[in-house]
Amino acid sequence: MSVQVNPRKRPSQGRSKETCEAILEAAARILEERGLEAANTNVIAELAGVSVGSLYQYFPGKEAIFAELIRREERGVVERLEALVAGTAGRPLEERLRLLVRAGVEQQLGRPRLARLLDSVEATLPEDEALRAVERRILDLIRRVLRDHVGEVLRRPSRTTARDVLAMVKGMVDAAGFAGETRPGSLEKRVLLAVLGYLRQPEPRW
Repeated sequence: MSVQVNPRKRPSQGRSKETCEAILEAAARILEERGLEAANTNVIAELAGVSVGSLYQYFPGKEAIFAELIRREERGVVERLEALVAGTAGRPLEERLRLLVRAGVEQQLGRPRLARLLDSVEATLPEDEALRAVERRILDLIRRVLRDHVGEVLRRPSRTTARDVLAMVKGMVDAAGFAGETRPGSLEKRVLLAVLGYLRQPEPRW
């Protein structure tokens, strides 16, 4: 039996949106405070202050709630990155990259236990087109920044370069989160150094 990760329906009115948000935030709090094993639909509904029946109107199971939590977090990152890219046009490349890296670091370390658990859950869920669309958008934003600074680095602003940059940021930030690191400033500097070092190396000719 396949796991259902999409909501049964999307809330369209204020009351239903509040109900869905309460369910999502209750799930987030349970994951943070009690762990994945404790996060079942009965406990989530109780903390959210809704009936289990109301929860099932929107979500077919806890996996769909977790998937929507992941989408919520990723949408927040994209919105922040879009604002940063648009708002820093004309500024030096290193400053822009530092702000983009900071967004990733703060997303991971802002609610570190939740971020770690959602990373673990995401690896067990079926492939999700909404999350793939988010990743494509992030890659487009990285490429936009690199295109703005052609000639300042030795890597082309290609999708491969953008994917490498994203993998470095995500890999280092996730590893720091799983290791329990809590110093965002130190992590930000290390990640930025890795990204700049990569961008300033010439394209390999195999």
